[in-house]
Amino acid sequence: MDVRRMAVGVLEANCFIVSDGAGGPALVIDPGGDPDIILAALGDDTVAGVVLTHGHFDHLGGVARIVEATRAPLMVHALDAMRITHGASHGTMGDAFGIDTVALVADRMLEDGDVIGAGALRVKVLHTPGHTEGGICLFAEEPEGGPAHLFSGDTLFLGSVGRTDFPGGDARTLSRSIAQQLAGLPESTIVHPGHGPDTTVGREARLNQFWPRA
Repeated sequence: MDVRRMAVGVLEANCFIVSDGAGGPALVIDPGGDPDIILAALGDDTVAGVVLTHGHFDHLGGVARIVEATRAPLMVHALDAMRITHGASHGTMGDAFGIDTVALVADRMLEDGDVIGAGALRVKVLHTPGHTEGGICLFAEEPEGGPAHLFSGDTLFLGSVGRTDFPGGDARTLSRSIAQQLAGLPESTIVHPGHGPDTTVGREARLNQFWPRA
């Protein structure tokens, strides 16, 4: 699997370009801004889909340009679709930072357990509400073995979790999401968060004070 990361936009959200490493089409996860940088990184790669882990402005600021340039379908969980369709006034949080966001319409509304394909790559949708109602993580196993990968959006960070004081956030719900969806993943799973450096499930289970305990 090939994973490329770039910090984009005013809040330096992590955008990931992910492919099977064997020449298959890519997925673009959370193009939060700086679309020219993302498009340059893509080069001539075909894009199978643009996926949002949730509907906040710092994760979708570059979507319109990326979708226009690649003609790839836009995917977001059904519960966050309203956020992106109606822009900042309906929950992208852009208005809190003086940033207006373009209204977007998803081509595919995701649900828990859905699988997104891109070449040999298969990415499973894990619904992890708590930061937003429709927040998701994306879980992918290496086609040729090796550690799995989790693209955790703003659900889980190195040593922390996503904020729950925004509209649609709930701390108890977020803790339950981690317990039900992430705690059972292999400890070797590499976590690619929406902000900051990578970590692993095992590290967070041991050291993250927000990780739910039995």
